[in-house]
Amino acid sequence: MTIWPPKPQDLRRPAYKSLADVLVRAVDAGELRSGDRLPTHRTLAYDLGLSVQTVSRAYDELIRRGFIAGEVGRGTFVRAGRSDTKPPFVPDSHNGEFIDFSILMPVFEPLHLDEMQRALTRLGTDLPTSAVSAFRPSTALRKYNAAAGKWLTLCGVNPSSQGLLITNGNTSAMTIALMTVASSGDLVVTEELGHHTLKALSRYLGLRIQGLEIDREGVVPGAFAAACEKSQVKAIYLLPTGLNPQAATMSLERRRELVEIARRYDVLIIENDAWGPLQPDRPDPIAAIAPERTFYFTSLTKCIMPGLRFGFLTMPEAFESAAANRHLVTNWMATPLMAEIGSRWIDDGTAERLLQWQMNALGKRNQLAAEVLADIPFNASANGMHVWLPTPGSWTEDGFVAHARLNGVAVAPGSAFAMSETVARRGIRICLGAETDQTLERGLTVISRLARSNPEPALLTL
Repeated sequence: MTIWPPKPQDLRRPAYKSLADVLVRAVDAGELRSGDRLPTHRTLAYDLGLSVQTVSRAYDELIRRGFIAGEVGRGTFVRAGRSDTKPPFVPDSHNGEFIDFSILMPVFEPLHLDEMQRALTRLGTDLPTSAVSAFRPSTALRKYNAAAGKWLTLCGVNPSSQGLLITNGNTSAMTIALMTVASSGDLVVTEELGHHTLKALSRYLGLRIQGLEIDREGVVPGAFAAACEKSQVKAIYLLPTGLNPQAATMSLERRRELVEIARRYDVLIIENDAWGPLQPDRPDPIAAIAPERTFYFTSLTKCIMPGLRFGFLTMPEAFESAAANRHLVTNWMATPLMAEIGSRWIDDGTAERLLQWQMNALGKRNQLAAEVLADIPFNASANGMHVWLPTPGSWTEDGFVAHARLNGVAVAPGSAFAMSETVARRGIRICLGAETDQTLERGLTVISRLARSNPEPALLTL
């Protein structure tokens, strides 16, 4: 039975929402694909016995969600495929119905709430006027550059010769970097298992995205060079320090190899270092090796506290004005109140103290994962927030994820991070930060039991 086009009797009230939901299900089922042209408002209204206004409202809702796009003179087209619309994590709270290993976040305990409450109490007595009244980014945020510089230095980046933007965390910085390094139609390359929002964001910006072959360290230099030989590559987007799905940390030698290729072909580099200094004894950031071509971003969100959206984007000085303009039109400016709290914590040592606490907490959780998973092959990084479990035995990704959910555990399939349908490396991302120590052990025990089982073929894709 096909989903699209729907039958009039299958639509419920409100009809516009029901029609929009049917199209979403058709996209998820693969009946509608990116680029497919949709009927005109009038034609679909006639076929379904609806008003043109109802169909128009459904299309407007789908445009708002990012599923379709209208092109003047050409029509309306499907914009997002399956990989664009489904995040790897469970998007809504399920009130403890299952153990959630699907979302990547640091460990959060009552001490973090206490620390934030104390910060807000102090702000109640000495809140600077600029934190709530300044409307010009330069006026509101310039005072926080010194604290940003301290944190970037801790990350191994020298900000003194770089352009700097204060951002609302990593997602904002990532968007600004992409908009600055490339224009519509340009090619951006990245790991074939990469950042789960990069593919969709690149499409929305009109960029072409290509996944490159990876090994245990990340992007294979030969694959990068081959892509540059074949096409004009505008930028390479990298997650070199544990953050990538397979939890790989790129060696200093590999970083230098990729930099040499980028220089040879004049390719810009975007370095996502969202975890910042969380990993001990990590190699120098790529931004320290090639500051003349690297856009580097990090924040306090992943390594300190989820709600502290205070981040930093550095770039070669020649691009500073362009990046600032793109920041203006997409964000205007970072939230001064968050910048005030984050800066105070950097200056008074709270940020480093919470960083050390997070390193210890994640170190213990990685040790627990190693004990529970024991002889099961998996990838991890020191103090990392997740482990990567190559699809075990005869399991498929979807089958393993579905059976884990049936056993009360949510995990993320590797396909959510794939830049193409032909990625050979399949696996499961298991995040370690969101749960308590007790539920973490229970959930890992379920994963261990499933990984050691050998399901019947009929159950592989339940």
